[in-house]
Amino acid sequence: MSAVASVKDPAREDPTSHPVQISCQHLWKFFGHNGHSLLGTPEANLPQAELQERTGCIAAIRDVSFEVHRGEVFVVMGLSGSGKSTLIRSLTRLIEVDSGNIELCGEDVRHLDPAGLRDLRRHRVSMVFQQFGLFPHRRVVDNVAYGLEVQGVKRAERYQRVEELLKVVGLSGFSRSYPDELSGGMQQRVGLARALAVDPDVLLFDEAFSALDPLIRREMQDEVIRLQERLHKTVVFVSHDLDEALKLGDRIAIMREGSFVQVGTPEEVVGAPVDDYVAAFTRDVPRAKVLTARWAMRPFGTRSDRSSGFGDRVVAASTRLQDVLNMVLQSDEPVGVVDDEGEIIGELDRTTATAVIAGSPLEGDAPGPRAQAGKTHGEGTRP
Repeated sequence: MSAVASVKDPAREDPTSHPVQISCQHLWKFFGHNGHSLLGTPEANLPQAELQERTGCIAAIRDVSFEVHRGEVFVVMGLSGSGKSTLIRSLTRLIEVDSGNIELCGEDVRHLDPAGLRDLRRHRVSMVFQQFGLFPHRRVVDNVAYGLEVQGVKRAERYQRVEELLKVVGLSGFSRSYPDELSGGMQQRVGLARALAVDPDVLLFDEAFSALDPLIRREMQDEVIRLQERLHKTVVFVSHDLDEALKLGDRIAIMREGSFVQVGTPEEVVGAPVDDYVAAFTRDVPRAKVLTARWAMRPFGTRSDRSSGFGDRVVAASTRLQDVLNMVLQSDEPVGVVDDEGEIIGELDRTTATAVIAGSPLEGDAPGPRAQAGKTHGEGTRP
């Protein structure tokens, strides 16, 4: 595992306070002859290899439930064959699930008629694929404008919209180019601009950057972050790269053999993995770059427990441990941890900080983010 270059800003507004825009409940999908007949049977829960040996089928999605809030970036990650691409494609019925409910932008997706499904795909949801999917015979301007063309938008209006978007994604001056005249990163920017052209409520990324060189991949991740700060779209992002998930995700779902193993914030996934599988994913992540003072602190239970004797030795709760470590190590005395209103909510000392960074258990640990995160597998997960 490479070192994490950056992670989602913990001080960013929590989008889970916003209304739910995607809701999936108890989704199942089997591939293989008569796979749907396995629903509700003991065989449905068999390990993948045993299931395939006994039935010839594969469980791509197993009883997965989750919600994504408006403006949230929800990352689904796992190894090849874990079911993540099947899951994201099921959201707009590019793949039909065998059972479960999918609600997207207020629509009951599984019960939409063909006209309603087309309208959802044309106006409410856009998808960015790994292989770009550009038309080689069309110039950049017409590739980006394709969704608007399908909607029946007049040429002058759609070209004006495209020129605006090309500036947004850093491709001004390339509207007359053909795809084969562009680098891989530039082609993916065209794909991103095309997805944004119809101004969708939801963006779906199916391992969109995995085929790019590492440097270009990081640039595209930065581009998504910059656009998200400006546009606040609801995003479901599929990846097999934990660094990418930590950098982009407000929440991360770890998927294995069709099931969600854990759903949580980057801090929860790194700081409190629910089992050995998740721990193996996060073992090489520099914890001090991900975990914050709020995560590591010993919280105060009541106002009477709180002391004002910290002086200027206080840090914001969203401060990452790598940025507070020097202050903590300089003294045997703890530092105060304050919330957004400046209220002291806990304290952080040398012993606690170093133990949390090392991933060591703390004796007599008070209930707090660490303890709470370790108690649940999250939505739609299977112990």
